[in-house]
Amino acid sequence: MTTLAERSLALHAHYRGKIQSAPKVPVTGLADYNLWYTPGVAEPCLAIAAEPERVWELTNRGNTVAIVSDGTRVLGLGDIGPLAGLPVMEGKALIFKLLGGVDAVPLMLAVSEPDAFCATVAAVAPTFGGINLEDIAQPRCFELLSRLRPALDIPVWHDDQQGTATVALAAVLNALSLVGKPLGKVRIALVGMGAANVAVYRLLKVAGADPGAIIACDAGGTLHRGRRDLEAQAEVAPQWSICLESNAEGIVGGIPEALAGADVALAFSRPGPDVIRPEWIAAMARDAIVIAGANPVPEIHPQAALAAGARIVGTGRSDFPNQVNNALAFPGIFRGVLDVQARTITDTMAVAAAEALAGCAHDGGICEDHILPTLEEPEVAVRVAVATGLAAQAEGVARRPGTAAELEARARTAITAAQRLALLW
Repeated sequence: MTTLAERSLALHAHYRGKIQSAPKVPVTGLADYNLWYTPGVAEPCLAIAAEPERVWELTNRGNTVAIVSDGTRVLGLGDIGPLAGLPVMEGKALIFKLLGGVDAVPLMLAVSEPDAFCATVAAVAPTFGGINLEDIAQPRCFELLSRLRPALDIPVWHDDQQGTATVALAAVLNALSLVGKPLGKVRIALVGMGAANVAVYRLLKVAGADPGAIIACDAGGTLHRGRRDLEAQAEVAPQWSICLESNAEGIVGGIPEALAGADVALAFSRPGPDVIRPEWIAAMARDAIVIAGANPVPEIHPQAALAAGARIVGTGRSDFPNQVNNALAFPGIFRGVLDVQARTITDTMAVAAAEALAGCAHDGGICEDHILPTLEEPEVAVRVAVATGLAAQAEGVARRPGTAAELEARARTAITAAQRLALLW
C-alpha cells in the first residue's frame, strides 16, 4: 500500500500540476475567433480605453486573483524558495476555484527586497481583481501588506494573517456561546505573536474583546510596555503597538503567566509537543477554550489539553475535531469582494465573514467537538460571500451594489459552475 506522500508525488507528476486555463466562451469555428480575438476584440479595448471602469464588465478581471508568494515561509517547510513553493500556490488556486468559483493565478516572485516585491505586485495589479499574499516570512509580511493595501485600488489580503484570524474568531465566538461567556468579558491569551496572532488580536478588538484583557506572549515573553526589544522594531513590525494597549495588568513572564486564569488560549507559534504544558492549561479559568494551531504538531495534544481541564480544543489539523482551516474563509471572502468589486478588505468585513462562518456551524448544531463547519458543507462559501459583500457596501468600499439575494445568486452561480467543471475530470 502506498503512503499519502507517495500518492501525492505520483499524481502531481501524472497531471503535471493541479490547475490549467480553460475557455469560458463558445468557439466552433473561424467566426468565433474573429469575435473573441482580432478584429472583434478591438471594440471592448476601445470601450475600456474610453471608460476604464468597464474593464470589470468586459474582461475576467473581476473574477481573477493573484496568489503572490516569495516562498520564504511555506506551510511547515520554511524558506524553500519560489520554485518549491509553487505546488502550494497551485493547491490554493484549486481551492479558490472549487470553493469560491474564483480564477486564481499563482505568482511566485524571486525577489527579496520589499521595494521590489511591492513594485512587482503593483505592476501586475491591472490584471487582477484581488491580491492574496501567501507564505511570506515575518516581519516582511507585515510591511508588504501595510504598503500594498493603500497603494492599490483592489483588495490585498494576507491569508496567513487575516484568513487564520477570521476562522479563529469564528471558532472563539461559537466556543464562547457554548460555555456561556461573552467576548467582552473574557481573558484571552495569545501564544506566539507572528502573522496569525497579530491579526487575531486586531479582529478580536473589532469584534468586541477588551484589549486590556488580552495577554500576548512571544519567544521573548509577555508583551508589555517594558519590551524595549519590540519598541526598537516598531517601524517594521506591529507588536509594539500591542504592547502599548494590551495586558492592562502588566503581567511579566512567559506562556505559563499568560495562560494563568485565561478563558481562551489562541496559540499560533511553533510545532509541539510541549510548547504548552498540561499544568499550564490546568491553571486556566473554568471551561477553558484552547486553540493549538501549530502544524504539523499542535503546541499541545488535544487529549492532553482536555485531560488538563480544557472544555473545548481546536487545532490546525483535519484529523482532530475543530480544525481552524483558512480554506473555510478565503474562498467565500474573495467571492464576496469580487462580486461587489470592493477596493479593499477591512477588519470589519473580516469580522462579518467570521460571524457568518460561525453562524453556519451554529445553525447546524454546535457542540464541543463541532464549533466550525467543514469544507464539505456547501453553503459555507455562499454565506460568507454574502456577509462580506454586504459589509463592503456598508463600509463604502464597493463599486458594485447588490442585495443579499443578488449576492447569494452571484456566489451560487459562480461556485456551481466551477464545481461542475471539476466533475468533467
